[in-house]
Formats: sequence, structure tokens, C-alpha cells
Amino acid sequence: MGGPSSEREVSLATGRVILNALDKTKYNLTPVTINKDGKWLLPPPDRKFLSGDENKEEKSLVALETGNAINKLKTERGADVVFIAMHGTYGEDGTVQGFLEMAGVPYTGSGILASALAMDKLKSSELFLFHGLKVPKYLNFSNKQWNKDKDKITTKVSEKISLPCVIKPSNCGSSVGITIVRKIDDLENAVQLAFSYDDIVLAQEYISGVEVTCAVLDEGGDKEPIALPPTQIIPKDSEFFDYHAKYTPGATEEITPPRLPAEIINKIQENALQVHKIIGCSGMSRTDMILGGDGKLYVLEINTIPGMTETSLLPQAAAAAGISFPDLLDKIIQAALNKRKSL
Repeated sequence: MGGPSSEREVSLATGRVILNALDKTKYNLTPVTINKDGKWLLPPPDRKFLSGDENKEEKSLVALETGNAINKLKTERGADVVFIAMHGTYGEDGTVQGFLEMAGVPYTGSGILASALAMDKLKSSELFLFHGLKVPKYLNFSNKQWNKDKDKITTKVSEKISLPCVIKPSNCGSSVGITIVRKIDDLENAVQLAFSYDDIVLAQEYISGVEVTCAVLDEGGDKEPIALPPTQIIPKDSEFFDYHAKYTPGATEEITPPRLPAEIINKIQENALQVHKIIGCSGMSRTDMILGGDGKLYVLEINTIPGMTETSLLPQAAAAAGISFPDLLDKIIQAALNKRKSL
């Protein structure tokens, strides 16, 4: 948990919730917090460190470089599986998955390629389009292109995407760096904010409609992935499902299953399963979509490591399907072990 990304605090919260929920009679837990410098903080072998707050008890932790830390987890701690509770860059983009693959340590969630593709909103949107799914119209441009042709890009956004539009970094999660632009004079500030998180920015068509999300649970082995009941998302004081709406208790009304016709709910689940398979995910995923006023269902993005905090949507969906939170964690861990067996 932790890591150097902008979603660090959410990751720490996710990690703490998972640690508290895992069955201590079934699992021997070693919490690992990765700090902002990318160092892995491990508890001493003779001590269990369960708070996840390295700032509070950092003196009691052992700070190790990545390679040494993974080696210790594998050889000294006998790690059977690593539960990845990191969001965003380093944790969700295939980076830490690559380290663990090289060390031969099983881990939860998707592999390197699927993680990288899901994190890259540009590449994943191209794949969704190729497979016949609907996505909002978009333009993409780099920081270098923006600095060279700012006026041309502004005109393109105005004419081809039109306003309002959504400006977002290509590689970032938790709705960080996203702005809805309603006036062309506000475009530059929104673009600069997005560039503070990534070198590629998307200008995306704003779709007005019903926001929904649908999680997929994929245990692997001989079991097919299943789509859990979708959730309808109604932010109470935000324009869209932004960081505040996602992580502030009570800031969003979440309805599982959604107040939508059965055929629409089925379509949402079908899309979530298709997206999961297109990207090549394993373990779990959660796909965000919007049902437009035109009646069409648009895919926005897929998350390979959904949050597990008290306001998170995957545990809510699992509960609606009759799966308790500890059972959900068991299934995700078993999926990691099944994936290793199939390699």
C-alpha cells in the first residue's frame, strides 16, 4: 500500500481496510508500505505492524530498495502472495507487477500488460472502439504539441469536440486532474492541470446522462468471470464522480442495483465483461460507464485495482451479490494463486 502517486492516501486507506478484514486465523500478514521515494517499508521480523501509517512509526520499520524488499518478502518472509492495494502510477500501471513477476511472487489483480493498458485512457479507448464499444469522442495531444500549437488545438477542441468537454490526463486514476470545461477561456487552465499529472492529455466529449459502474470478479482456474450488480452513481454536490465524490462519505448516492430497466442493467454487465476481457484483466476490475440521454451506453474507463475503502464500490457490489467483504478478499487472493498455477 502507499506508493508515490497522487492516490497514495486512498491506497493507504484501502490497505488498512484490507488488513483489518483479512482472516487472521487463515493468513499470516506482513503489511508493506511504499513511501513517496519508492522505498519499501517492512516491519521487523519479530513485529507485526498493522496501522499502515509509516509517518507515525517509521523508526520501527526497515526501509529497503525495491529489489531487496521483494527478495526479503520471498526468502525471509516466505510470501505466498502479495495483495496489491496501490492505486495509480507505480501500483496500478504494471510497474510493481513487473517487479513481482521478475521475482516469481504471485500477486492479486491483473498482469503487466492489462494493468498498463487499463491505466492508459488513450490506448484503452482505442481498443474499446476497435471492438465496437461506444466511447465519447476525444482528441489527444502531448505537452510538446500543446506548447507548439496551442491555438490550433484549442480550435480543434472547440470545433470537433465542442463545449462542454472533459479534460483529463491520459494516465491517472481516481478522477485526479479532471476538469469539465464549459467556456473556451477555461481550457488552458484545465489543460495545464492535466499536464501536471501526465504528458498526454485527452479532450473528451461531455456526455450528459446516468453514471454507472460495474465490477467483474474473475477467480480464474475453471471459473468464468462474472459481472456483479452494477451501481448507479449520483454525486450530491459535484458535477461528476470526482475525487471528492468518490472518497467523501455521504457525498454520493450509490444505488445497487441501479434504477434502470433490466435490459439496460444486462447491457451494463455485458459491457463490463467485454471490457475486462478486451484488456486482459484478472482477479477483478471495475468499468465506469455513462448512459447518455440518447439511450446509448458509453464506456469511460476501467479500473484494475478498485478502491476498498468504506465508500468503495466493489465491496458494495459484492455485498449486493451476497459476497461478504472477507469472502471477496479470499476470492481475489485465490484468483492470484490460480493465475500462478496456470502459468
